[in-house]
This record gives sequence, structure tokens and C-alpha cells, in this order.
Amino acid sequence: YHYPKKPRATRHHLSIAAALKTQTMETWLQRSSNAAENTGPVPKKAKPEPEKFCQYLEEYVLMGFTSTGCNPPKPLCFFCGEKLANGSMKPTHLQRHLKIKHACHVGKPTEFFKRKFSEFWSSQDMMWKASTTSAKVLEASYAVSLLVAKAKKPFTVAEDLLLPAAVVLAKTMLDRNAAEKFKTVPLSNDSVCHRLWENCFSLQLDESTDVSGNAQLVAFVRYVDTDDIYEHILFCKTLEGKTTGEDIFNVVNTFFCENGLSWKSCSSICTNAAASMTGSVRGLIARIKKENPDVKWTHCVIHREALASKKVSPVLHDILNDSIKVINFIKSRPRNACMFHLLCENMGAEHTQLLLHTEVRWLSRGRILNRLLELRSKVHTFLIKHRSPHATLFQDTDWLTKLCYLADIFSKLNKLNMSLHCKDTSILNLYDKVGGFLKKAELWRRACAKGDFTCFLQVDDFLSSDDVDRAPVKSVIVGHLTTLIQDFHSYFPDMMEKSALLNWVRNPFFLSEANRSRLPVTYQEKLLEVTSDCGLQMKVATSTLTQFWVCVRQEHPDLGLKALEQLLPFASTYLCEASFSAMTVIKIKQRNRLCLEKNWITAVASLIPRLTKILSEAQAQVSH
Repeated sequence: YHYPKKPRATRHHLSIAAALKTQTMETWLQRSSNAAENTGPVPKKAKPEPEKFCQYLEEYVLMGFTSTGCNPPKPLCFFCGEKLANGSMKPTHLQRHLKIKHACHVGKPTEFFKRKFSEFWSSQDMMWKASTTSAKVLEASYAVSLLVAKAKKPFTVAEDLLLPAAVVLAKTMLDRNAAEKFKTVPLSNDSVCHRLWENCFSLQLDESTDVSGNAQLVAFVRYVDTDDIYEHILFCKTLEGKTTGEDIFNVVNTFFCENGLSWKSCSSICTNAAASMTGSVRGLIARIKKENPDVKWTHCVIHREALASKKVSPVLHDILNDSIKVINFIKSRPRNACMFHLLCENMGAEHTQLLLHTEVRWLSRGRILNRLLELRSKVHTFLIKHRSPHATLFQDTDWLTKLCYLADIFSKLNKLNMSLHCKDTSILNLYDKVGGFLKKAELWRRACAKGDFTCFLQVDDFLSSDDVDRAPVKSVIVGHLTTLIQDFHSYFPDMMEKSALLNWVRNPFFLSEANRSRLPVTYQEKLLEVTSDCGLQMKVATSTLTQFWVCVRQEHPDLGLKALEQLLPFASTYLCEASFSAMTVIKIKQRNRLCLEKNWITAVASLIPRLTKILSEAQAQVSH
């Protein structure tokens, strides 16, 4: 039968469309039968033309609409959740809906609509529940493998401890069937090992030796993404044979070639000042500059701070050596250490052991001297009982005063050093901290020159309780502070001037006219546009500095790129140093033949693995 064509539901025919929807199939058949009797043979039905639908465009997000994703697609308002017909998928209809029902959002910036769009989808429950048992088992295997790597434990701990513990917990808390399902999760040593393997940027490089004597090279990368600057471990490789600059370059260059990276895209590199890194002929930096002459080298700020604070005067150096000899006399002999422990317990001391000094550990000096001062009366008693010639040192008030100063100044240097150990930082942040310390050092020097030692608590307490000649002590302290300030300036030349030139990057909305005038006129114009934008002013208060400039780059590419050039380079090798700490936990004496690359990367990685993609490429091991 030939059915009459359904009328198009327009504004003028809504009543007709409603009536047609309420008619039953029998009514349609009856009408068709009558039509056949009156008109004779039914002509051959023409092939209907495919119906055309309005398609969703990405710019509709700026009108407050997303798509339902069905066929045909329908506009969905992510402010109120109202779903419109496909025929309304037109800019004029969507704009009318926005103006009538959400007038307060008209004229808002692009970032506002994108943020609301992201919030809308994040609030939806998009979890896919139809997963098979094998897929769940595979996902659990990957998740547990990641936990094992993050904990820096041997791979066998999953099969030997975690899996049996999970089975016991399931059997106790749930039932026997749940426990049997846990047993199917593949967590053998080989399985865990297998799970773990699966534009412009800056580099951070350093090398260290593991417990088996192999040199390990680790590299971190920092790059600009769509919304922020991110940093991530790039690789860790074992250096076979020598560790010269040429050898290090060959390892890095091989990795670049295998992964399609270009040296032209590397804008900066941060290392320490070892000869293998900074050699003018065959050093790593010189070798890289042959590939990319524009690459910039940054000397690690933490390393520079340690070098600047290392030098002391001969008088203070003798005090430090005498202290180390006293500590070694007690600490390095097991019998003496045991007897000293009992003595401290009997005298009610809070701590019962001294700390050993390690030259390669930058924080060592401040800690050992503070502990020695804390237990100086117990140490003096112990040295007298053992007839040590060093006992007389603790009766010399001049020696004790200088020891107090060393403990105080090294504690302040340790505090500065620890403040430089942080992730997601830039040269601006670290220069601010070093500059603040230098200003305080100038204040301490002027105060001590006047005989005011209140800035050094232990020195001030000792001088107030004992009759000590302050003149020689003041001379030693002022001399050391003067040398310390000079050494910092030699390792951080022109730091204050460079830091002042970048004030426009820190906060362009509170920039003086003098600082703005240092920029080229074209950048001054763009900067004035940025500071006049209220939306960007709100953005800088609610986001990080890097997020703000990435956002500015979208509207003002030249100015944004110039700011990101200052924020992209690494300022220290902290990430490498932290990775070496993880290496000492992962590769221990019992695992000295371990290949570090796979689980080291997984343990220190900052990015969340894309388990969905990994699972889609992996095959579930149902036999386990």
C-alpha cells in the first residue's frame, strides 16, 4: 500500500502533526484501501530522498551547546541540560536560547565556555560497565604492577605477598568465589616486568653510579602543552665504559634518533659544572652546540649554591676538622658508640647518638654540628673518661663560640638549599630565593659588625651565658660572611639585574613604567593589551604562572612565547637527584644485576599511564 507522506512539522502545522501521531494503524490502512478503490492501480512508489540533518560544529560550544552524539545529533545546552531538536542546530536558534535563558553568560570569554563545557562532561558518569572478566583481570594486573613500581619493590613481591594477601582478604571479608577470582590476576615477575615496559623542549641531565658500579644517565624533559608546561622523565640509560662528554652525547643522540627527536627543538639544557658536561672541546654542551648552536646551558642553581657555601676561612676550617675528629673517635668505634649511647640515656638526653660527616652530602655539616652542640656536655664527660686530648676543646669558650657560629650559619645554608629542592619551578623562583638569602646575609654582616649576634641564636645564647671576648669572634664571623657574599655573587653574576628584567613575566599587572620601558615597543603594546584585559587579570589570580602565559599565548602569540622562553628552561637538576635517591632504593645489594630502565621510569614518572590504550593493545592472559 502507498501511505500518504507525513506532513512536515512546522510552526503552523503543529496541531496537524499532533493529530497524525494519535491516529492508529487501522485508520491508515482504511484510508489507503479507499484510495486504492477510487484511483485504480497503485503507481510504483518512488524511492524517497535521504533526509538531511543539521550537523554539530565546534564553535557551538561558545553558545553553550554540545551534541548528544546520537543520529541525528541534537543540540544539548550544558548550562541547563535542555535538549533541542535537530532543526534547532543553527547559530540563530542557539543564540536565541542563550540570550533568553542564560542572559548572564552572554559576552563571556571563550575560556569561560570551555571551562563550563569541561565541567559538564566531567560531571557525567561515563564509566563503561560492560567489561568482561578477562579484561578486568588484565586491568587489575596493570594497576598492581604500577603500584609495585611506584613502591620501588622487587617484582616478585606481587606474586609472593600482594596476591596471597588479597586472596585471604577476599575469602575473609567476601566469599570463596571472590577469592578464586583474585587468583586469576597475572602477577608473576615476568608479567609485572612486561607491564612496565609497555615542539620545543628543554632537558635536564645528570649521571650517577649505582650499587653495582655502573654509571647511570638520567634525563628529564620539559615541554609546553595546550594548557601548561609539563615535565617528565625522558629516559635512563646505562653508560657502558667511560663517562666522558662524548659518551654521554652518543647515548642521548641515539635516543633522539630512535624516537624522531631533533636537536633543533631543544632550546636549553641544565646540568652541573662537571668537566664532562662543560668541557669547551669535547664536553657535552660543546658537542650539543655543534648540532644546535642556539641551545642555552643553565648551571644547576642547587649545585652553585653548594659550591658558594663550601668555602670557609682556615680558622673555621680547623674548628670543623676538630669536630669531625671528636665525632669519629666516638662514632667510628662500636664499643665507644655503645658506651656513649648508655651515657646519654643515663643523663636523660633526647638524642643518644652523634651523626657522621659525609663530604658529598651537602646538608651534612649543619646537622652534625647541631647534634654535637646539643650533646656537648655528654661528649665532654665521655672524652674525659677516655682521656682524649680533644676534651680540652670543650673547655675553650672561644672554640665553642666559633662552633656555635658554624652550626648556625650551616643551618641557614641548609634551609636555603632545601627550599631550592622543588618540582615545577623556574629560574625566576630560584633566583628570588637566592636573592632573598643574599639580602639577609648583608643584614647579618652589618649587625655582627656592630656586635649584635641575635641573628645567630646559638652564638647569642652562648655569649650571653659565658664570659667570652667578643672581638676575635666578631672578626671571624664578619670575615666569613663577607667571603660568603662574594662567593655567592661570583656563582650568581648579575642575578639581581637579570631577575629585575623579568619582572614583567612574574606579574604584568603590577609592573612599573620603568620596567616596562626596558622591553621593545611592540612588546610594550602587547603588554598593555594584556593588562587591560579583565578576564586575563582574573586568570592570573586563579592559575599558575605557566598556565597564565600559555593562555596569553593563544591571544598574543609573540608576547606569550617570549614569556615561555624564560619559564621553559630547567633551573636545577633536582629531578635527577631525586631519581638517584629512588635508584638507591630500587637497586640494592640483593638486586645488583637489575636493569633499572623499566621500573625506574615507572617509579619516578609524573604522568599517569593511559591504561585504556595499553589494555586495548594487550591480550588478556586467561590461563593465569
